[in-house]
This record gives sequence, structure tokens and C-alpha cells, in this order.
Amino acid sequence: MEIDTIARNQTQEIQALQDTIYVLGGKWRLPIINSICNGNKRFREIERSIPGITTRMLSRELKDMEANKLITRTVYPDTPVLVEYESTDYCKTFSPIILAMIDWGIAHRKKVAE
Repeated sequence: MEIDTIARNQTQEIQALQDTIYVLGGKWRLPIINSICNGNKRFREIERSIPGITTRMLSRELKDMEANKLITRTVYPDTPVLVEYESTDYCKTFSPIILAMIDWGIAHRKKVAE
């Protein structure tokens, strides 16, 4: 893949890539977003849908994701208290990127298996 570097700010592009990786990077962020977008709204539903994630890690990731405006956390004062997580409209803006990553991952697995 050749990228035309004329009239492009490489420093800005590197910063943008680093920002994107910071917000979406790590082992758990994309699986959490995928889980929430697939209808899992409660903590335990999200946790059960992601093999290998610990309660502590999920809690920490959800807090970071809320701070980065990727998800919202709503507390309902029922008995017991009900907490739900939802993806924000901002989070949904990179849905095409996630779907492209899924497609690439499937193709990559096939390519490596050849």
C-alpha cells in the first residue's frame, strides 16, 4: 500500500493514529464496544459475552470508555439498583471501521491458514 505524502502532514497523521490507538487500543475495548452494540447493556451481560475478561478489567475499561465519551452509564434507582451502558452516537461513528476490521481479521485468518 503506497500512501501519497504530498500535501500531507505526517506529524498530524501520526498523532491522529496514536490518539485512535489510545482510545480504541488494548485487548478489551473493541470487544466491549461490540458487546454493547449487540444489545448487552448490563455489566454482567457484557462480562459474560467476553471470554477471559475480569470484573476488575471490565469496570476499569468501562470507566475509561465513559470518560472518552464512547459509552454512557445510566443508573436507575430501582431495588436493586440497575445500571445500563449504551454506546454513544460518537461511538457509532467508527462502526464502519470496526466492521472493516472484522472483515480484515477474517480474511487475514484465512490468508495465514493457507
